[in-house]
Amino acid sequence: MPPIRQFGPFRLDAEAEMLFRGSEPIALGRRAVMLLRLLVEQAGTPVSKDALMQAGWPGLAIEESNLTVQIAALRRIFAGADGGATWIETLPRRGYRYVGPPLTEIGADQPGSQSPVVSNRASLAVLPFSNLSGDPGQEYFSDGITGDIISELSRFRSLFVVARHSSFAYKGKTSEIKRVGRELGVDYVAEGSMRKTGSRVRVTVQILDARSGFNLWAERYERELEDIFALQDEIVQAIVAALPGRLEDASREIARRKPTPSITAYDLVLMGDERWRQLTVSGMAEARKHFRNAVALDPQYARAHVNIAWTIVCDEFLESPSGADLDDALREIETALDIDDRDAWAHGVFAQLLFLRREDDRAEFHFGRALALNPNDADVAAVLANILVYWGRWREALTWIGVAKRLNPFPPNLYNWYHALALYSGREYEQAVKALMETRSLDRWSHGLLAACYAQMGRLGEARSEAERFVRERHREINANGTIFPANTLDLARARAGRYRASVDRDHFLDGLRKAGLSG
Repeated sequence: MPPIRQFGPFRLDAEAEMLFRGSEPIALGRRAVMLLRLLVEQAGTPVSKDALMQAGWPGLAIEESNLTVQIAALRRIFAGADGGATWIETLPRRGYRYVGPPLTEIGADQPGSQSPVVSNRASLAVLPFSNLSGDPGQEYFSDGITGDIISELSRFRSLFVVARHSSFAYKGKTSEIKRVGRELGVDYVAEGSMRKTGSRVRVTVQILDARSGFNLWAERYERELEDIFALQDEIVQAIVAALPGRLEDASREIARRKPTPSITAYDLVLMGDERWRQLTVSGMAEARKHFRNAVALDPQYARAHVNIAWTIVCDEFLESPSGADLDDALREIETALDIDDRDAWAHGVFAQLLFLRREDDRAEFHFGRALALNPNDADVAAVLANILVYWGRWREALTWIGVAKRLNPFPPNLYNWYHALALYSGREYEQAVKALMETRSLDRWSHGLLAACYAQMGRLGEARSEAERFVRERHREINANGTIFPANTLDLARARAGRYRASVDRDHFLDGLRKAGLSG
């Protein structure tokens, strides 16, 4: 077993093919890890480009630009540490050399080699702002403002910010702050209200200590609607400044361009966001229409372009019969990144699109970019876990789904599917069943995976029952979409199985369903 190497704040576990900063995993592709392993093994010694390309792409003839991309990814990660940008030295026409901090080897039973957990940062949950406009139709706007504030706070590396989905579990409820803190595992809770009247918006915000319930800070803002983005930045900076020990972060420049000068375009994006979260074929179509209308009003609105691509990606994952295609999504996401290359959401969407296009190296690179730009993005961590399963890397997937569930303690049902799928790949069928049973309601694919798990465990009666539910619900879905039901029921899962890159994993997935009684 290769040793675990510690250098500066980083730890390289070559056996697990993962790099950690402290106790947090870093989204880094397998090839970049292999390159880093060779460089640190020969620390202080030049390593030729040929040797590095053989380590990262054994047996393949590749262009040198592929090596350059991976080295650049490593340098971006190290740049976050003191002097880290200089740790990998370029030797013109020869190769590279590691000249960073001294390396220490640690064993599997030594401190620092435990499974990753989220570090002890100041932790915060932002509860959904109440809509005081007197119009229930404005809920999407107050929800959108809350979501944007959560997104901006998530960019602060010294904060642990609970994901939107878990914070919104308290929407419309009157909950005692100490209980909220316990349930979400946070030190502080922010809450507020919003009233939109004509062209003006009034927002009140307060921060409470989740352990004592005491109010730490409160403020009221009133602005013209056209100043909504500046107002969001002001609220974010004020929240950070109010958290004990975080004054140094408050002076950080948020440095984001105004997303759009058109409040109508922003409103359309918020309405579209509300629609796509339904995760239905019709919801995606409605959302895409809103986003396209936003682009028509402002062609430089990056988020609208990203979200058009996102609805197409979702349609593909939902196996929707919609007319949108992946080339359309590619054009939209490339436009968005040309406008704003530092949008974590855009890189996360691009990574999933690249996976669907079977451009896996580029997909992994953009997952890394997304998590580097927003380390608190639970959804990107969860989706990365799902994709890692299809890449045959279920152990890494379990690490990332653990991170996602810590960031999102009331996770959507999809997280449990991702978790269970990783466990199924690891032949941990009983644990996979337990993960699926954590969902609030079982959908068609949960029934299908349960059927496969039960069949692999030899519990054939339960397997057949779950398989029948899977077939019945897929039949209903296919009828609603206006497509033809296949003659062989195993064909209902072949598109999903086709996401696995290795035939052994694909066959294992289908084998469980076949044992459960699906034909074909």
